[in-house]
Amino acid sequence: MSRDYFGSLASPVETAEIKKDERNMATEGPAVRRVQVAEHPRLLKLKGMFNSKFGSVPKFYVRAPGRVNIIGLGFCFGWRLQENDIKNSPILSEGRAYRLLWIFCSSYGCRTRYVNSCGTCENTHSPAGQYQSLVPVELAEICAKSEHYTGTEGGGMDQSISFLAEEGTAKLIEFSPLRATDVKLPSGAVFVIANSCVEMNKAATSHFNIRVMECRLAAKLLAKHKCLPWEEVLRLEEVQAKLGVSLEEMLLITEDTLHSEPYSPEEICRCLGISLQELKTQILSPNTQDVLTFKLYQRAKHVYSEAARVLQFKKICEEAPDNTVQLLGELMNQSHVSCRDMYECSCPELDQLVDICRKFGAQGSRLTGAGWGGCTVSIVPADKLSSFLANVHEAYYQRSNRSLVPEKQSLFATKPGGGALVFLEA
Repeated sequence: MSRDYFGSLASPVETAEIKKDERNMATEGPAVRRVQVAEHPRLLKLKGMFNSKFGSVPKFYVRAPGRVNIIGLGFCFGWRLQENDIKNSPILSEGRAYRLLWIFCSSYGCRTRYVNSCGTCENTHSPAGQYQSLVPVELAEICAKSEHYTGTEGGGMDQSISFLAEEGTAKLIEFSPLRATDVKLPSGAVFVIANSCVEMNKAATSHFNIRVMECRLAAKLLAKHKCLPWEEVLRLEEVQAKLGVSLEEMLLITEDTLHSEPYSPEEICRCLGISLQELKTQILSPNTQDVLTFKLYQRAKHVYSEAARVLQFKKICEEAPDNTVQLLGELMNQSHVSCRDMYECSCPELDQLVDICRKFGAQGSRLTGAGWGGCTVSIVPADKLSSFLANVHEAYYQRSNRSLVPEKQSLFATKPGGGALVFLEA
């Protein structure tokens, strides 16, 4: 979902050109726009800040939008329906100057992919030289792999939607190969973002990686039970694909194969016929090697059922029955219950916020993103939006210290917007 920071500053002709550029992103590479920085206060302010910090003006500006996943947890499965973006925050760059962790990881990710046969890098230091030859799908894949160097076992959904998003449509993101399918959202409802004001640094904690490892272990045990080459399996999606069965059938297989009690590392080793050392060094990530129990049944059941809900969501949007908003809301409510109880990636504040949103008119509400904090997304009938925003603001934000958070950054309606965009000063 996005809010274009140009707003009314762009002329009708410029707006049409921007939209055309953004539509071309999926096949021709990130759109590039030349702008008069002096005409855009936000860019002008950033330019001044950059010049003050580094003693020179930036050579280009990048708007890389964030994302809101309406339904699905894509870092463990190949399906997630997304909109784009909560914010469009321009990033300044000069090809140097930034010494942040993610820049190092992105650079290393590019070098890992673009090393020639002599073992040297080919033009990986120049953003203009390197990235102009890459289409968004390639950039998304590089960025997804680069994130792993931070220690987070992400799946690539954030990067994919940031590059592949298009204005006016949600996207169904699928992998192997990476592809994005347009999904038209109902016109009679709006999607509202609400910030729980709880932060969770997934790179600094093990919660996120533990879930990824639990899904990986569940996939391996399911594959082993079905006499598949389990050593090669990393994702639950792969088991379904290799068996050639439906998601509903995979839920039955999960019920028959995995028990609901947590697995110890020793039990997993017995199931797979490997040593504890092999489990730690060949399967688990560094920050999950000391975990004492793994909930494989719950994680697999959530992933397969959530994937089914994503496809149901898409089908309802396509068929557009009279009660579309109600049906989509029910799927979102089911999703949050599963996230809370089976995947255990919610938190008390998110649960409270979801309940408040439903109480004041949302047909459906769920956590969005990785969980353990962050935001909720709610589907709200358009004619109830004003009262919904006022009531949720009073019930959740004004009755606590959360009222200190700027209202426009904590609770707002939004719609799908375009993806990454590069600005050059005219």
